[in-house]
Amino acid sequence: MRRLLRERTADGAAARAALERWLARQSALRTIAVFAALPGEVDLMEVIARHPERRWVYPRVAGVELRFHYVAHPQGELIPGAFGVREPAPALPLVAVGEIDAFLCPGLAFDPRGGRLGRGRGFYDRLLAKARPGALKIGVCFPEQIVADTFPEAHDVLMDEMIS
Repeated sequence: MRRLLRERTADGAAARAALERWLARQSALRTIAVFAALPGEVDLMEVIARHPERRWVYPRVAGVELRFHYVAHPQGELIPGAFGVREPAPALPLVAVGEIDAFLCPGLAFDPRGGRLGRGRGFYDRLLAKARPGALKIGVCFPEQIVADTFPEAHDVLMDEMIS
């Protein structure tokens, strides 16, 4: 178990370093949707803290949809929410999906063609279907989460790229 935890920690550091390199190439992106990591997901907080020049927005569950809020200080402005996920306090400023330049998406698995296996409720697929044309859809994961095939269905929205 200790070995697995060390490997996951190293993989998380590698994924965050890959995200840093990706951000350096994406200087035009201002508003970026991120997620508060659950166990088994890459924690992005360290990277977010190093880039206050970006406008980081986090999802909040509203019925069967995700609504995004601007979060200036994630450590103090995220609260326990639906399904055990930390999410923005409701009073934080809402950000329209059309304002978002890139979506960093969690998932259980990703495949080389951009397929993403989520947690089965369809929140991200419904959201990404409404993204403005040209908005980037980026899967963020550990290397072992990249599999040969996620068997995407017609309603699944493909990722443009994966960062691991």
